[in-house]
Amino acid sequence: MATVHFLYRSVRSKAKLEVRLQHTHKTFENITNYIWTAKTQIEVTENFWTKQRKVKSKGNIDISNEQTRVNNLCNALDNFILECFNTTTPEAITKNWLQTQIDHYYSPPIEKLLEIIPVNLIDYFDYYIKHKENRPTDVLIRKIIVVRRKLERLEKYRKKQILIKDINKQFKNEFQNYCDNEKYSRLTTQRDFAEIKTICLDARSKGIETSLELDKLSFKREKATNIYLTIDELQKIENIEKSKLADYLENARDWLLISCFTAQRISDFMRFTADMIRIEDGQNFIEFTQVKTDKIMTVPLHPKVIEILSKRNGNFPKAISSQKYNDYIKLVCEIAELTQEVYGSKLTETAPESGIFRKETKMFRKCDLASSHIGRRSFATNFYTKIPTTLLKNITGHTTEAMLLNYLGKSNKDLAKETHKYF
Repeated sequence: MATVHFLYRSVRSKAKLEVRLQHTHKTFENITNYIWTAKTQIEVTENFWTKQRKVKSKGNIDISNEQTRVNNLCNALDNFILECFNTTTPEAITKNWLQTQIDHYYSPPIEKLLEIIPVNLIDYFDYYIKHKENRPTDVLIRKIIVVRRKLERLEKYRKKQILIKDINKQFKNEFQNYCDNEKYSRLTTQRDFAEIKTICLDARSKGIETSLELDKLSFKREKATNIYLTIDELQKIENIEKSKLADYLENARDWLLISCFTAQRISDFMRFTADMIRIEDGQNFIEFTQVKTDKIMTVPLHPKVIEILSKRNGNFPKAISSQKYNDYIKLVCEIAELTQEVYGSKLTETAPESGIFRKETKMFRKCDLASSHIGRRSFATNFYTKIPTTLLKNITGHTTEAMLLNYLGKSNKDLAKETHKYF
């Protein structure tokens, strides 16, 4: 694991930043920590770096522009250094190695300048992951790879290479027909095509030819079926008699309640530990970094979460795999008698023992639709209008109120009805 930091280490009022690379090298015998520094071409003033770099600009366009410029330069070099580090053996990393990489960054060798940018779509997916300005998260990489593999299957089926310039209305229809035949849900097809369009727009920014129809390509948005647990249903889950729950189901039940009162994804809440809790002015908070967004979060702990921790001597339940969690909470909801038929989607096998699963949308028992995401949606839905959206989005981690409202599926008509309550 390596980290990159930028430093202002000059007595002059304006100077070029230094970069510091820290990494740990583990061997069978010991663990060694290394720190290397080198010079960059990023020039800033001492006043900006020490006083203005992290402050809110408050309408000062000059400071805002400088923050954007420096952040972009630092992020791009940061990504480049880490990319070089990840393709180099630890023994080769030295101060001279670091300075050489930075020099190559600003003045690429001839062979780098001649690197060919792919014009076929599938190969460009790999190029996109490698060269994206902001290093993609593991979650985004997995998402991209899923779409890439689907395109590989389509290319094999059509027996013709998919070129970036050919992503037009005709291809959109072809992609839709292929996904329909493969029994993918329309929502999945819509999301995958949006990813394809993003990749093509990136290719256009690199000078690759794209279709004149690309900008206007889109699918009619299909609403997702939003299944959540109401406050009354959460109370039923909480009140399940202890004798009806085996230890592993009680463990899963407590995680389910925690997720419904913290609004976090399973990749985050299943990592919760007692040492992440901070108490300030008698109030309990949990601090962590979201896996998907890399965003630092501070979430207030609801009294229901405090109750669960209290009965467990201040500890969170035992962590389990996402697969087991999804299986167990279905059983928990069934024991809580949440068996009413509701309209929703779940993965079902296309044919017995086929091993191929697709989302099917129809009436199911509510307990059978419970999955790891139900907690996040339950919190957002149950506390919408009870907590101002400006505060609610800070708990869910949505960047804007518009994103939160879209997540909740709120239309202009829904918002108008909510506003009417204040007249």
